[in-house]
Amino acid sequence: MSDFLDTAVIAATEAGRYLKARAGHKLTIEKKGDINLVTDVDRESEAIIRKIIAERYPQHRFKAEEGTEHGGNSLYIWFVDPLDGTTNYAHGFPFYCVSVSLVRENEIIAGCIYHPVLEECFTAERGAGALLNGKKISVSKEENLGDAFLATGFPYDIRESKATNLRQFAEFAVRARAIRRAGSAALDLAYVACGRFDGYWEMKLNPWDIAAGILLVEEAGGKVTDWTGGNYDISKGVVLASNGRIHGQMAEVLKASMV
Repeated sequence: MSDFLDTAVIAATEAGRYLKARAGHKLTIEKKGDINLVTDVDRESEAIIRKIIAERYPQHRFKAEEGTEHGGNSLYIWFVDPLDGTTNYAHGFPFYCVSVSLVRENEIIAGCIYHPVLEECFTAERGAGALLNGKKISVSKEENLGDAFLATGFPYDIRESKATNLRQFAEFAVRARAIRRAGSAALDLAYVACGRFDGYWEMKLNPWDIAAGILLVEEAGGKVTDWTGGNYDISKGVVLASNGRIHGQMAEVLKASMV
Protein backbone atom coordinates (compact mmCIF):
# COMPACT_ATOMS: atom_id res chain seq x y z
CA MET A 1 0.00 0.00 0.00
CA SER A 2 1.37 3.40 -0.97
CA ASP A 3 1.65 6.27 1.49
CA PHE A 4 -1.12 8.01 -0.45
CA LEU A 5 -3.56 5.14 -0.01
CA ASP A 6 -2.48 4.60 3.58
CA THR A 7 -3.38 8.22 4.28
CA ALA A 8 -6.77 7.83 2.61
CA VAL A 9 -7.52 4.70 4.64
CA ILE A 10 -6.50 6.25 7.95
CA ALA A 11 -8.54 9.38 7.25
CA ALA A 12 -11.64 7.52 6.07
CA THR A 13 -11.66 4.99 8.89
CA GLU A 14 -11.03 7.57 11.61
CA ALA A 15 -13.89 9.70 10.30
CA GLY A 16 -16.07 6.64 9.87
CA ARG A 17 -15.58 5.55 13.47
CA TYR A 18 -16.62 9.03 14.55
CA LEU A 19 -19.77 8.82 12.42
CA LYS A 20 -20.65 5.44 13.87
CA ALA A 21 -20.15 6.69 17.43
CA ARG A 22 -22.40 9.69 16.83
CA ALA A 23 -25.14 7.72 15.04
CA GLY A 24 -28.44 7.84 16.88
CA HIS A 25 -27.50 10.88 18.94
CA LYS A 26 -28.94 14.36 18.56
CA LEU A 27 -27.74 16.19 15.44
CA THR A 28 -27.67 19.83 14.45
CA ILE A 29 -29.29 19.77 11.02
CA GLU A 30 -29.34 22.56 8.43
CA LYS A 31 -30.77 22.73 4.93
CA LYS A 32 -28.56 23.44 1.91
CA GLY A 33 -31.63 23.21 -0.33
CA ASP A 34 -35.21 21.98 -0.27
CA ILE A 35 -34.15 18.38 0.34
CA ASN A 36 -30.36 18.66 0.79
CA LEU A 37 -29.17 18.42 4.40
CA VAL A 38 -25.93 19.10 6.23
CA THR A 39 -25.21 18.31 9.88
CA ASP A 40 -22.63 19.15 12.50
CA VAL A 41 -21.42 15.58 12.07
CA ASP A 42 -20.59 16.23 8.39
CA ARG A 43 -18.41 19.15 9.39
CA GLU A 44 -16.64 17.35 12.23
CA SER A 45 -15.96 14.34 10.02
CA GLU A 46 -14.47 16.66 7.42
CA ALA A 47 -12.27 18.30 10.06
CA ILE A 48 -10.93 14.89 11.13
CA ILE A 49 -10.01 14.02 7.56
CA ARG A 50 -8.54 17.42 6.76
CA LYS A 51 -6.27 17.31 9.81
CA ILE A 52 -4.88 13.87 8.92
CA ILE A 53 -4.20 14.79 5.30
CA ALA A 54 -2.75 18.22 6.13
CA GLU A 55 -0.31 16.72 8.61
CA ARG A 56 1.06 14.36 5.97
CA TYR A 57 0.70 16.48 2.83
CA PRO A 58 0.41 20.15 3.79
CA GLN A 59 1.17 21.25 0.23
CA HIS A 60 -1.66 19.26 -1.35
CA ARG A 61 -4.99 20.79 -2.31
CA PHE A 62 -8.12 19.68 -0.47
CA LYS A 63 -11.72 19.90 -1.72
CA ALA A 64 -14.64 18.62 0.29
CA GLU A 65 -18.41 18.54 0.04
CA GLU A 66 -19.06 21.16 2.67
CA GLY A 67 -17.22 23.78 0.67
CA THR A 68 -13.81 23.54 2.29
CA GLU A 69 -10.91 24.12 -0.08
CA HIS A 70 -7.30 24.39 1.00
CA GLY A 71 -3.92 24.35 -0.67
CA GLY A 72 -2.18 26.25 -3.39
CA ASN A 73 -1.10 25.15 -6.84
CA SER A 74 -0.20 21.54 -6.10
CA LEU A 75 -0.91 18.99 -8.82
CA TYR A 76 -2.39 16.75 -6.12
CA ILE A 77 -6.01 17.26 -5.06
CA TRP A 78 -7.80 15.32 -2.33
CA PHE A 79 -11.53 15.00 -2.96
CA VAL A 80 -13.41 14.19 0.23
CA ASP A 81 -17.01 13.40 1.09
CA PRO A 82 -16.99 13.23 4.89
CA LEU A 83 -20.49 11.75 5.01
CA ASP A 84 -21.97 10.46 1.77
CA GLY A 85 -25.57 9.71 2.61
CA THR A 86 -26.30 12.53 5.06
CA THR A 87 -30.07 12.19 4.70
CA ASN A 88 -29.81 8.47 5.41
CA TYR A 89 -27.65 9.17 8.46
CA ALA A 90 -30.01 11.82 9.80
CA HIS A 91 -32.94 9.40 9.55
CA GLY A 92 -31.12 6.43 11.06
CA PHE A 93 -30.94 4.55 7.76
CA PRO A 94 -27.58 2.70 7.89
CA PHE A 95 -26.41 3.27 4.32
CA TYR A 96 -23.72 5.93 4.43
CA CYS A 97 -19.96 6.14 4.08
CA VAL A 98 -16.82 8.23 3.98
CA SER A 99 -15.12 8.71 0.62
CA VAL A 100 -11.52 9.91 0.23
CA SER A 101 -9.65 10.06 -3.07
CA LEU A 102 -6.49 11.58 -4.50
CA VAL A 103 -6.32 13.00 -8.02
CA ARG A 104 -3.15 14.04 -9.85
CA GLU A 105 -3.47 15.99 -13.12
CA ASN A 106 -7.06 14.75 -13.61
CA GLU A 107 -6.13 11.10 -12.99
CA ILE A 108 -7.56 9.34 -9.94
CA ILE A 109 -4.62 7.55 -8.34
CA ALA A 110 -5.91 6.36 -4.96
CA GLY A 111 -9.23 6.01 -3.22
CA CYS A 112 -10.91 4.64 -0.12
CA ILE A 113 -14.60 4.23 0.70
CA TYR A 114 -15.39 3.20 4.25
CA HIS A 115 -18.80 1.92 5.37
CA PRO A 116 -18.74 2.24 9.17
CA VAL A 117 -21.88 0.20 9.85
CA LEU A 118 -20.50 -2.97 8.25
CA GLU A 119 -16.86 -1.98 8.84
CA GLU A 120 -16.17 -2.48 5.14
CA CYS A 121 -13.12 -0.70 3.76
CA PHE A 122 -12.95 -0.53 -0.05
CA THR A 123 -9.56 0.53 -1.41
CA ALA A 124 -7.96 1.00 -4.81
CA GLU A 125 -4.75 2.30 -6.35
CA ARG A 126 -4.22 2.98 -10.03
CA GLY A 127 -2.81 -0.17 -11.60
CA ALA A 128 -2.90 -2.22 -8.38
CA GLY A 129 -6.43 -3.61 -8.26
CA ALA A 130 -9.31 -3.11 -5.84
CA LEU A 131 -9.73 -4.58 -2.38
CA LEU A 132 -12.41 -5.02 0.28
CA ASN A 133 -10.90 -5.37 3.75
CA GLY A 134 -7.65 -6.44 2.13
CA LYS A 135 -9.12 -9.07 -0.19
CA LYS A 136 -9.25 -8.65 -3.95
CA ILE A 137 -12.65 -7.86 -5.44
CA SER A 138 -14.00 -7.95 -8.96
CA VAL A 139 -17.14 -6.90 -10.80
CA SER A 140 -19.99 -9.29 -11.57
CA LYS A 141 -20.21 -11.51 -14.63
CA GLU A 142 -23.81 -10.67 -15.58
CA GLU A 143 -24.16 -10.22 -19.35
CA ASN A 144 -27.88 -9.54 -19.75
CA LEU A 145 -29.46 -6.22 -18.82
CA GLY A 146 -32.73 -8.05 -18.24
CA ASP A 147 -31.15 -9.95 -15.35
CA ALA A 148 -29.13 -7.04 -14.01
CA PHE A 149 -29.34 -5.54 -10.53
CA LEU A 150 -28.82 -1.79 -10.91
CA ALA A 151 -28.44 1.29 -8.74
CA THR A 152 -29.03 4.99 -9.28
CA GLY A 153 -29.90 8.22 -7.52
CA PHE A 154 -31.76 11.47 -8.08
CA PRO A 155 -30.42 15.04 -7.96
CA TYR A 156 -31.14 17.41 -5.10
CA ASP A 157 -32.86 19.86 -7.47
CA ILE A 158 -35.43 17.26 -8.53
CA ARG A 159 -38.32 19.53 -7.51
CA GLU A 160 -37.39 22.39 -9.81
CA SER A 161 -35.22 20.92 -12.58
CA LYS A 162 -36.31 19.28 -15.81
CA ALA A 163 -33.23 17.02 -15.77
CA THR A 164 -34.20 14.68 -12.95
CA ASN A 165 -33.21 11.12 -14.01
CA LEU A 166 -36.86 10.09 -13.67
CA ARG A 167 -37.18 9.32 -17.36
CA GLN A 168 -34.04 7.20 -17.31
CA PHE A 169 -35.23 5.41 -14.17
CA ALA A 170 -38.51 4.54 -15.87
CA GLU A 171 -36.69 3.17 -18.92
CA PHE A 172 -34.44 0.93 -16.84
CA ALA A 173 -37.28 -0.14 -14.54
CA VAL A 174 -38.92 -2.10 -17.35
CA ARG A 175 -35.64 -3.50 -18.67
CA ALA A 176 -33.59 -4.55 -15.63
CA ARG A 177 -34.32 -7.13 -12.95
CA ALA A 178 -34.38 -4.50 -10.22
CA ILE A 179 -33.13 -1.02 -9.33
CA ARG A 180 -32.12 0.31 -5.93
CA ARG A 181 -31.95 3.96 -4.97
CA ALA A 182 -30.21 3.77 -1.60
CA GLY A 183 -28.85 7.30 -1.33
CA SER A 184 -25.05 7.05 -1.43
CA ALA A 185 -23.31 7.39 -4.79
CA ALA A 186 -19.95 6.34 -3.35
CA LEU A 187 -21.32 3.11 -1.87
CA ASP A 188 -23.27 2.39 -5.05
CA LEU A 189 -20.00 2.49 -6.99
CA ALA A 190 -18.21 0.40 -4.38
CA TYR A 191 -20.99 -2.17 -4.70
CA VAL A 192 -20.52 -2.28 -8.48
CA ALA A 193 -16.82 -2.88 -7.87
CA CYS A 194 -17.42 -5.87 -5.61
CA GLY A 195 -20.18 -7.37 -7.75
CA ARG A 196 -23.21 -6.60 -5.58
CA PHE A 197 -24.60 -4.29 -8.26
CA ASP A 198 -24.14 -4.99 -11.96
CA GLY A 199 -24.41 -1.36 -13.04
CA TYR A 200 -25.01 2.19 -11.86
CA TRP A 201 -25.84 5.52 -13.46
CA GLU A 202 -26.45 8.99 -12.09
CA MET A 203 -26.27 12.68 -12.94
CA LYS A 204 -25.39 16.01 -11.28
CA LEU A 205 -22.71 14.52 -9.05
CA ASN A 206 -19.55 16.12 -7.70
CA PRO A 207 -15.96 14.85 -7.84
CA TRP A 208 -15.97 13.97 -4.14
CA ASP A 209 -19.07 11.80 -4.71
CA ILE A 210 -17.55 9.62 -7.40
CA ALA A 211 -13.75 9.80 -7.69
CA ALA A 212 -12.91 6.99 -5.25
CA GLY A 213 -15.77 4.84 -6.53
CA ILE A 214 -14.78 5.26 -10.16
CA LEU A 215 -11.26 4.06 -9.40
CA LEU A 216 -12.66 1.08 -7.50
CA VAL A 217 -14.83 0.02 -10.43
CA GLU A 218 -12.02 0.37 -12.95
CA GLU A 219 -9.51 -1.49 -10.80
CA ALA A 220 -12.06 -4.25 -10.16
CA GLY A 221 -12.33 -4.87 -13.91
CA GLY A 222 -15.38 -2.76 -14.63
CA LYS A 223 -16.01 0.12 -16.99
CA VAL A 224 -16.85 3.77 -16.33
CA THR A 225 -17.95 6.32 -18.94
CA ASP A 226 -20.37 9.16 -19.42
CA TRP A 227 -23.95 8.29 -20.41
CA THR A 228 -23.11 8.01 -24.11
CA GLY A 229 -20.23 5.62 -23.55
CA GLY A 230 -17.60 8.34 -23.98
CA ASN A 231 -14.81 9.26 -21.60
CA TYR A 232 -15.96 10.37 -18.17
CA ASP A 233 -14.97 13.66 -16.57
CA ILE A 234 -15.38 13.79 -12.80
CA SER A 235 -16.06 17.52 -13.03
CA LYS A 236 -19.10 16.97 -15.28
CA GLY A 237 -21.05 14.87 -12.77
CA VAL A 238 -22.51 12.36 -15.23
CA VAL A 239 -21.47 8.75 -14.74
CA LEU A 240 -22.26 5.29 -16.05
CA ALA A 241 -20.45 2.43 -14.29
CA SER A 242 -20.88 -1.28 -14.85
CA ASN A 243 -19.25 -4.67 -14.92
CA GLY A 244 -18.40 -3.90 -18.56
CA ARG A 245 -20.51 -6.75 -19.89
CA ILE A 246 -23.79 -4.81 -19.78
CA HIS A 247 -22.22 -1.41 -20.40
CA GLY A 248 -23.24 -1.11 -24.03
CA GLN A 249 -26.80 -2.11 -23.23
CA MET A 250 -27.03 0.50 -20.49
CA ALA A 251 -25.49 3.20 -22.67
CA GLU A 252 -28.03 2.49 -25.42
CA VAL A 253 -30.91 2.98 -22.98
CA LEU A 254 -29.42 6.23 -21.71
CA LYS A 255 -28.70 7.59 -25.19
CA ALA A 256 -32.25 6.80 -26.33
CA SER A 257 -33.69 8.53 -23.25
CA MET A 258 -31.90 11.76 -24.13
CA VAL A 259 -33.40 12.06 -27.62
